[in-house]
Amino acid sequence: MLRCVLIVGFALFGFAGAKAQLRVYRDRVEPQWFSHDQKFWYRVDLKDGGREFVVVDAKAGTRTLAFDHAVVATKLTALLETPISAIALPIDTLEFLEDSTLIVLSGREGRFQFNPTSGELTRREASPNGSSTQLVLPAEPSENSADETEIVVSNNLPTAVLLFWVDANRNQRGYGTIEPGQIHRQHTFAGHVWLFKHANGDEIGSVRTASGGTNVTLDDKLIANVRRSVAPGRRQQRESPEAVPASTSPDGVRDAFVRDHNLWLRILSDNTEMQLTTDTDATHTMHRDASRARAIGMEYDKPNYPDALPEVVWSPDSRTLLAFQTKTVDEKRVSYVESSPSDQVQPKLQSYPYLKPGDAIPVSTPRLFDVTSGKEIPIANDLFPNPWSLEFQRWSDDGTRFWLLYNERGHQRMRVLEVMTATGDVRALVDESSGTFIHYSSDGKLELKWLKDDKLLWASERTGWNHLYRYDVASGTLLNAVTSGDWNVRRLEHIDEESGQVWFFAVGLNPGQDPYHEHFCRVNLDGSGFIQLTDGDGTHAIAWSPDKKWLIDRYSRIDLPPVTELRSADKGTPMCQLEAADASEIIAARGRLPERFVAKGRDGTTDIWGIIHRPKDFDSSRSYAVIENIYAGPHDHHVPKEFRPGFGHQQTIADRGFIVVQIDGMGTAWRSKAFHDVCFRNLKDAGFPDRIAWMKAAKEKITQMDLTRVGIYGGSAGGQNAMAALVWHGDFYKVAVADCGCHDNRMDKIWWNEQWMGVPEGDVYTNNSNMEHAGQLQGHLMLVVGELDRNVDPATTMQVAKRLVDAGKDFDFVVVPGAGHGACETLWASRRRAKFFETHLSNVP
Repeated sequence: MLRCVLIVGFALFGFAGAKAQLRVYRDRVEPQWFSHDQKFWYRVDLKDGGREFVVVDAKAGTRTLAFDHAVVATKLTALLETPISAIALPIDTLEFLEDSTLIVLSGREGRFQFNPTSGELTRREASPNGSSTQLVLPAEPSENSADETEIVVSNNLPTAVLLFWVDANRNQRGYGTIEPGQIHRQHTFAGHVWLFKHANGDEIGSVRTASGGTNVTLDDKLIANVRRSVAPGRRQQRESPEAVPASTSPDGVRDAFVRDHNLWLRILSDNTEMQLTTDTDATHTMHRDASRARAIGMEYDKPNYPDALPEVVWSPDSRTLLAFQTKTVDEKRVSYVESSPSDQVQPKLQSYPYLKPGDAIPVSTPRLFDVTSGKEIPIANDLFPNPWSLEFQRWSDDGTRFWLLYNERGHQRMRVLEVMTATGDVRALVDESSGTFIHYSSDGKLELKWLKDDKLLWASERTGWNHLYRYDVASGTLLNAVTSGDWNVRRLEHIDEESGQVWFFAVGLNPGQDPYHEHFCRVNLDGSGFIQLTDGDGTHAIAWSPDKKWLIDRYSRIDLPPVTELRSADKGTPMCQLEAADASEIIAARGRLPERFVAKGRDGTTDIWGIIHRPKDFDSSRSYAVIENIYAGPHDHHVPKEFRPGFGHQQTIADRGFIVVQIDGMGTAWRSKAFHDVCFRNLKDAGFPDRIAWMKAAKEKITQMDLTRVGIYGGSAGGQNAMAALVWHGDFYKVAVADCGCHDNRMDKIWWNEQWMGVPEGDVYTNNSNMEHAGQLQGHLMLVVGELDRNVDPATTMQVAKRLVDAGKDFDFVVVPGAGHGACETLWASRRRAKFFETHLSNVP
């Protein structure tokens, strides 16, 4: 029997658990460094609008109050003729004058000058010298808060500034332009983050607003002291190859352009033209391609480039032109019906470009020209015969060489290729291969850094772990492994070529800790001098002092609120603890924090890590059904590691009387390569043998877990996993809710699936298909899909539903009109999911 539910209550769309977040106090330090970089001050926001101002002497390792708060409260009470509390001073920012002998206190009641020695406090006129607020990059996500406040921005720059609010998911929303000399007041909430940009889109910096208001004066001094930090789990964007420049040569003499798909040159002084190619057409064009970005990069609405624009890169000396010719393909599209458009009654047929595994892809071929003679210098393609991508990297300074990055289709070989300009000869500087896959789609796994001394830094899993290697570019030889060991380099943070050192985050360093915890490290480029700079049992984020001599180290776990320490940057020596976060409001409301648990996996040897969410009113005398929230996408690990104020749908479901678990099984990333390789052409595995073993071990500790009543849910890849649990492991899992899943990987986006499954061949894809094996389904299934999903083709859910109908299987089918990817997290559908579990896990036969 098929039960089909169409959700039509659009006004109900929202996210489950979207309540105002409770506050965590003392959870962050935003240092305002003094000019000599040995001291800084920061403000601590406390309960009920309270605040504390702290000064830290980094060299001495001391943390003290910035001034006597009680004295200032007494003085302000007299001056303002209103009671002022020492723990709730109406002060936002500080400014230290005359070698810290005077302090300017600024806030909603104005500006005051305080002498800590004499205790004298006087009013001070508004300062023209700028704001003491420090800007931060990258912008962090906003925190939810009901505490209304205001940010006042004075633009003292000569150009206009764009204002953006950064939401809790780091999405940016524009709030207009602040003209030069303008003062802009913006209503906001404490904990919200506001980002400033130049008119060209370049980011200036961001600020987090505080209770009682925040004042920002944008001037050159403020911009020069932007604090830059790197947070755990935040993927740094891989430095892209040099952008394809304008078609004009560096010396301004010539311009390259396309006419009738062929490449031409024009001498700008007299418009003399020279045709460089005569062998192209619409299917093999010199025109710069945009279809790849649309159909593979998922930039669905990207427009075509102007007809005359080529894809070219000039040599620095303007004597040689590298151009890319594109073999075009039919731009396949996914179509769907928008049943309930907002602007008309009749439905609309919509479509977007979308390539799937095995489809032909646009392929670029490099062609090299001597621009004086117009002659082509042939480049042999023996070392790049079957490209998934072929990306230009850089020219040598003298223009005699350039480099390309070749990623072979199937992702089992990558090469850094060097091409000699005079001859077109090609050699492989780096030749990386794998019998399974090269994880190119993760910035931490694909690191290619060009160093000034004609050296190259490259990341590889060739030893079974992700490490850095240094190559000599001139000779093409491997100089040394920069890092080594049974652990992974997670991502690069900073390279200092003058000192010959690199700073990075690593995972798996400490045997006694969770192997996913990120620690900050340094090593010399020659492989010597490795040092771990952080040691607290948690995952770490750091912020440098402006002179890079000190580190603000903030670490946490899901069961440990953030701890912030000051450390020396050279040896990681702990100087002093700055703050230990107060999460008492969270714990009081939630009942208990999630619990970490580790057990052996399928092999009886490998540790599998996960977390357990109990209901707030957990009763040790009761028996609880267990529900797994699954996402086994091989591109990362997915169980939360940092402290969180809330856990959304996991806690919402747990509080309905379940124990909810999250587990990272084999086949996910950032353990050993062997651990990861379990997913290769084997997505149906999803780590289930490890997950089941983990839950059985957890029951030995938490005997209230009833493993005769186990449910599972997930979205996207997790939706595929959730249904797969009932297809392949229906003897253990009894109930599943599968949201927007890819139930046959031939139906999903090309790049993600070919990364793990390779190009379709034989029965690899069919063996992993929920659709092809729908007849094996056991238990109770709810399929959920949003009709406007532009991430995973919604037709794959329809197809697996048909196979279930054909097989005579009973299941619930929830189609959400107007919803896109992640439809089950809409308010109505999330309630349907919870009720489905309550119905079928309360009395499973």
